Amino acid sequence: MDTTLRDGEQTPNVSYTPAEKLQLARMLLVDLDVDRIEMASTRVSAGEMESAQAITKWARKARVIQRVEMLGYTDGKKSVDWICEAGGKVLNLLTKGSEKHCTMQLGLTPEQHRDKIAETVRYARRKRLTVNVYLEDWSSGVRDSFDYVFAMVEALRDLRVARIYLADTLGQFSPDDVTRYVGLMTATWPAVDFEYHGHNDYGLATANCLAAIQAGARGVHTSVNGMGERAGNTSLAEVVAAIHDHSDFRTAIREDRLTALASMVETFSGKELAANTPVVGRDVYTQTAGIHADGDAKGDLYGTKLAPARFGGARRYALGKLSGKASLDQNLEELGIEISDADRDLVLERIIDLGDKKHIVSKDDLPYLLADVLKTPDDQLVKIESYRVDVASDEPPKAQVALAYRGRVEKAESSGDGGYDAFMNALKKAARTLEIEVPILADYRVRIPPGGRTGALVETTITWRKDTSTNGRRKQGETFSTLGVDSDQLAAAVIATEKMLNGVVTRRASGRTKASKSAAKPAAKPAAKPAARTAAKGGRRATPRRRASD
Repeated sequence: MDTTLRDGEQTPNVSYTPAEKLQLARMLLVDLDVDRIEMASTRVSAGEMESAQAITKWARKARVIQRVEMLGYTDGKKSVDWICEAGGKVLNLLTKGSEKHCTMQLGLTPEQHRDKIAETVRYARRKRLTVNVYLEDWSSGVRDSFDYVFAMVEALRDLRVARIYLADTLGQFSPDDVTRYVGLMTATWPAVDFEYHGHNDYGLATANCLAAIQAGARGVHTSVNGMGERAGNTSLAEVVAAIHDHSDFRTAIREDRLTALASMVETFSGKELAANTPVVGRDVYTQTAGIHADGDAKGDLYGTKLAPARFGGARRYALGKLSGKASLDQNLEELGIEISDADRDLVLERIIDLGDKKHIVSKDDLPYLLADVLKTPDDQLVKIESYRVDVASDEPPKAQVALAYRGRVEKAESSGDGGYDAFMNALKKAARTLEIEVPILADYRVRIPPGGRTGALVETTITWRKDTSTNGRRKQGETFSTLGVDSDQLAAAVIATEKMLNGVVTRRASGRTKASKSAAKPAAKPAAKPAARTAAKGGRRATPRRRASD
């Protein structure tokens, strides 16, 4: 029984809208095929009633109304009437499973509490509701006051309730405790349907569920992503995988829909799922070490029963400083890209360099990185040795640049309207001293891979225009673009700018060589288009490396 929509909503700062609850109810009961859901607490709010009515209206049409349960209280007619108004058919009655809770919180004797339970159950029967009963704080009660628990279960048997829910309300039990005390309950009352309701305060909820099943519990309670108070409830995905792989039991759950449902709850709740969450976390099927990728390529040596496709996920091979050629090859194969060994070495070198900066390259990042690395000239004539950009709220951005060309290094500083503008103003000063003409910036575009990751690689493409002047009149020249990729947006722009400078001086040098050759020979025929012009357009050498797209 999944309680994402009731107990799971007790997660701090989580409240689902009626439309969200309806969508999740449909996914749980139809798409995932859980046996039952608990989707409301009675008498909470008008919004809770609206949600309950929407779900029960749909559930009646879908013929699953008996699989929808609501939490109610020992308040005579009030909770029962609320459920009937909401269109429900199943009451999960909250009772006290320990004598301490009964006497100290309710201020009732055990006999008085049992009488109120009987009153509510009998009224619910007259309204034709199925009744299940929670024994809240049962884990304390069965350990500290078994006589109280014994009398309670005997009374509930006489009332012919459908199921009794054994709640480890504060997540206190270990698997050994669960084995002992759930086993005591099932051995004492073998005909009663007991279900285990655990919490994850010690991180033992999944193990406790397995222990409860082995001890004879006929059901367990979960929530998607382990949502719930404090450390949360038992995770649905973890329990399903553990039951199937570590017990002789099976469920009807569609495992391949678990990841999609986890993502939906993450979105609706606003509670981000930890990347290393078992079964459904975004990193749990990602191999980072190159040796693991190599082993998988040679025979799935690092595969387990927790295969990503089983849960609607996919194996990924992260690219960072621990990567090897096998990790890169796995990603390139998935993208359908073939590159030479020499180019692969260049790309891998760049990946490792980024890894040292604590950046992991994803498969989404890889096309950007390929475009960047494989368009980089082998011999850089111009190098931006260093730069510094300072941006503050109460003063204009300032930049310092050190530019190297033919053994000379020129330094300059300037300010500007933005960080990159200040950088460019300083760069132009240094370039002017080195007799390098900087083209006009015609366009500036930034792209980030899908997914919204703040640490994603940034691709910056800058289009430049080199104008000419004839008889004092300025004429727009041809444009060319350069591309930079880095995890920092400004750094990506600097890389693109450095490529522009190299394109400018390479084109200038090629032009001079061509002019010298033309002076030595008569111009009998029109000169062919110089190869250097093609190189300059892309900021590349006349003999480029083969790109991924070639």
